[in-house]
Amino acid sequence: MDKKKRILTGIRPTGSLHLGHYVGALHNWIALQEEYQCNFLIADYQALSDHFQDTELIKKSVIDVTLDWLSVGLDPNKSNFVIQSYVPEHAELSMLLSFVTPLGMLERNPTLKGELDSLPIERRSAGFFSYPISQVADILLPRAHLVPVGEDQAPHLEMSREIARKFNRMYGEILPEPETLIGKVGRLSGTDGKGKMSKSQGNVILLSDSEKSVEKKVRSMYTDPNRIRADIPGKIEGNPVFQYLDAFTNNDSNVKDFKERYTTGNIGDVEIKNYLSKTLNDFLEPIREKRSYYEQNISIVEEALDKGINNARIMANETMTLVRDKMKISSYKKVW
Repeated sequence: MDKKKRILTGIRPTGSLHLGHYVGALHNWIALQEEYQCNFLIADYQALSDHFQDTELIKKSVIDVTLDWLSVGLDPNKSNFVIQSYVPEHAELSMLLSFVTPLGMLERNPTLKGELDSLPIERRSAGFFSYPISQVADILLPRAHLVPVGEDQAPHLEMSREIARKFNRMYGEILPEPETLIGKVGRLSGTDGKGKMSKSQGNVILLSDSEKSVEKKVRSMYTDPNRIRADIPGKIEGNPVFQYLDAFTNNDSNVKDFKERYTTGNIGDVEIKNYLSKTLNDFLEPIREKRSYYEQNISIVEEALDKGINNARIMANETMTLVRDKMKISSYKKVW
């Protein structure tokens, strides 16, 4: 087994991935796979927490997410691509950890409380309430040493550490306490300027979008609502067009010029948006080409998943053998 430190991170399969996923996670993952033994989890169990009425979406999204991962450069020869439900030990460990997790720990979880408040009553299930335990199990099952997160997610990692500590105190030291790996996590607002990108809000640019689709979405992108004419000075701060330009260019003299002219009222939105469209399409074109290749060679996608799942099962079996032995739930046969 690989001696590199292990990383666990992942995503819920609720649709194709978008530029926000790339800026916020994927570009970091690409670098991490060179140094660590990465386990990239497609958390389809967790997707059921608020999409239990749309299982066809989850089924399709498992493949869409895998295609996106391969297309941006995640390498199944360096990392494990894992479908959560194909490793049943995820569910088993989640159940066992639920018995040592205080109810108050879940009730105090600020992320969970906020998400519950945003859900309609009919979709607030017991499974949704307990999904943070499932996330802890995902981390502890491969005995991950590190979990890459943004600063706002660090409290959840502390919950994972607390549960690991409690389990180890009760049954014996077998679960490492995962450390947070906080890097520079970028954020992109939605194209409508209303908070983060969200597929449900329709304000995303997908990694799989066509050239024309990107152009259409950029043309309709929110800018400065107070700037009704090109000769009116505009604001850069909070303007998605410039946020995207900053994210996908590096010391671009044209972008610097656009900002100066925009704040003095010497450029129209169309010229800037045309430049942004070209910038994004130049970035996405090699991703589209790779995706097309993998779509036409779907057996490569299946092989990537098979390989990652098999490796994950080996790690899961090792962990659960230790867990069952420590909890003394694997030796009943000796009593008869």
